Amino acid sequence: MVHQQRSGARLSPSGDTEDTTDMGMLLAPRLAHFAGVARTEHVTRAAQEMNVPQSTLSRAMARLEQDLGVDLFARHGRTVSLTPAGRTFLTSVERALAEVRRAADEVRADADAATGKVAFGFLHTMGAETVPALLHAFRADHPRVRFGLVQNHGEAMLEGLRAGQLDLCLTSPVPDAPDLVARRLDEQKLRLVVPAEHRLAGRRRVRLAEAAEETFVTLEPGYGLRRITDALCREAGFRPRVAFEGEEAETLRGLVAAGLGVALLPPPTVPRPGVVELAVTAPRAVREIGVAWLADRPDTPPVAAFKKFLLSRRGALLPD
Repeated sequence: MVHQQRSGARLSPSGDTEDTTDMGMLLAPRLAHFAGVARTEHVTRAAQEMNVPQSTLSRAMARLEQDLGVDLFARHGRTVSLTPAGRTFLTSVERALAEVRRAADEVRADADAATGKVAFGFLHTMGAETVPALLHAFRADHPRVRFGLVQNHGEAMLEGLRAGQLDLCLTSPVPDAPDLVARRLDEQKLRLVVPAEHRLAGRRRVRLAEAAEETFVTLEPGYGLRRITDALCREAGFRPRVAFEGEEAETLRGLVAAGLGVALLPPPTVPRPGVVELAVTAPRAVREIGVAWLADRPDTPPVAAFKKFLLSRRGALLPD
């Protein structure tokens, strides 16, 4: 169907209609007014329903048609009816307004103090025991708060904060960046994990320097635990010879059990057959666990409540 175009339509120098982004910004405030007039087919009645002056609504519709360069209404005294162009336009306007209403309902629901949502990130090594215990304790007082859970390595979670995909994250090392706020919550001892038949397996504790000639299996570069491993080995006077790099601590334990190397890892949730876990006496082998969030971003009530809860767990975040 061909719609009659008004003279005076806004055109770009190339002859195309005005830039879509600019046109969208220009038209958006008038869409609800247009839908109201189209629904009632009466400007006075629409003005009363929307609680706006009739003269304001009439001018808005005239300006809308002028900006589009198309007649949307046929006038019949005090009533109006949609032109074919108006009916086409109304279909898309109603979809757009419905999507706006849906989005508004969603963000209001996510911000609700009782039933809102928290986007929470945490390290893979905290997913089996630590985070489930935290969520169980928090929901004792906030039983209907919802969570979007993301497991990832530290750098990816910090990028998630910056991108608005996460509200809070538990990570290690505790970040130090001007656009973030971070608070230390606890520390976790790291152990040297060796195969059950390893020369050190009969020991209970070891100096890390005693593993200087060993082959290591580690997490990939970019993971916080990898940076901590490299730093501790450097402090012990050597650079680790890395044979395998992975993305998950329990996979590394499996590689150790298979005799493919040794690893510095946090304690397992469940003891793993085929490996022995040795306390490291020197250097002090720990990783700090902290919570981080984006500076200057306002918290919704559920995020503020969960943040307060996490900060209250300082020194008691990790299971004994």
